[in-house]
Amino acid sequence: MTDKRNDIWNDDDEEDRPKKRSRLRSVLLFFLLLAAVLLVVLAAAWRDGTGLDALRRYFAYGRSEGGGSADYTYDASTSNRFAKLGDTLVILSDTMLTLRDGGNTVWSAPVSMSAPALSAAGDRAVAYDVGGTELYVVSAEGLVYQLTAAETEPFVSASLNGSGELAVTAQKQGYKAAAAVYDAAGGLLYEFKSAKRFLSNAYVTDDGKYLAAVTLGQSGGAFASGVALYALTDEQEPAAEWSAPGMCYDVGSVDGSLALLCGDGLYFSADGREQTASYSYAGSYLREFDLRGGEGYALLLLGRYQSGSVGRLVTVGPDGQELASLNVSDEILSISAAGRYIAVLYADRLAIYTPQLEQYAALNGTDYAREALVSGDGSALLLAAERAVRFLP
Repeated sequence: MTDKRNDIWNDDDEEDRPKKRSRLRSVLLFFLLLAAVLLVVLAAAWRDGTGLDALRRYFAYGRSEGGGSADYTYDASTSNRFAKLGDTLVILSDTMLTLRDGGNTVWSAPVSMSAPALSAAGDRAVAYDVGGTELYVVSAEGLVYQLTAAETEPFVSASLNGSGELAVTAQKQGYKAAAAVYDAAGGLLYEFKSAKRFLSNAYVTDDGKYLAAVTLGQSGGAFASGVALYALTDEQEPAAEWSAPGMCYDVGSVDGSLALLCGDGLYFSADGREQTASYSYAGSYLREFDLRGGEGYALLLLGRYQSGSVGRLVTVGPDGQELASLNVSDEILSISAAGRYIAVLYADRLAIYTPQLEQYAALNGTDYAREALVSGDGSALLLAAERAVRFLP
């Protein structure tokens, strides 16, 4: 009998081949099934963005959910104001302006402000003293530039657009008000002085071509406000004007449309030259708002009465249509919008909503916090007296 054990020409390869093909087929089917599942998950994530944001949170923070650690610490002050630039937290008090990245101080400077104000847009924040002489524009890396006003011509308001252009209104001797525009490097682009009316706020349009200034005046013995649009040239007369009834407080941009926030409603202009849409509060009282953080919407907190906690959260599109409304009866400490996420800090809990005001995530036991700042990836910072805690949905 011939021994086939060491005969390479007469081994059992033919018998093993069906088994190998079967194993290979099983492996291929497994990977095909896995790829199909991943495609379904990615399709769903791409459709509403939340799945991709979970991945962003995981890569940014090393985990996709959780919280509770003190990610930032700072000195306690009742005058503290906060803004977030990426992973850098900006803290402004009446005595100090500080940029913190986790436990590290990126930049700080002593200030002296009686009415500190802080706001952020894009990758910049502006800190200034309302009625004072100090103004700072900062990025996540530190100071970009600083402006100082004369004692007799203090700053009234300041705002940034997404491109880093700064609009400032100020008092001006011999005039009712003045406004100026600075480029991203702090160079003066445009300035005008108003002899006819007072100006409360101003904003550089997203295309960088115009300054939109909120005007204050009277009509028939009542307050009347509006928007005056100035081309950023040497022109001292407005290129366009439109008015709104009552007192108006702020101007910004919602999905490229100018948005004028007033005491009785929100008014929009698609081209800046005339009012094209409006949203009425229908007798409710404006409590809080976020005019610039949302992606395609403005966020409003309306109260049924002048005092008390009963009211509504509302998101409004640039066409003046209500996107969503949520009745609330609990005390709200702060609201914040960023992209497709909204943070609402109640007295004892944090809720993260979508622009449709559907709850995306929630965290109980937040009675230590007094303010919440949401980020575009859906995470939120809970700001307490001396620390900030990150919440990851």
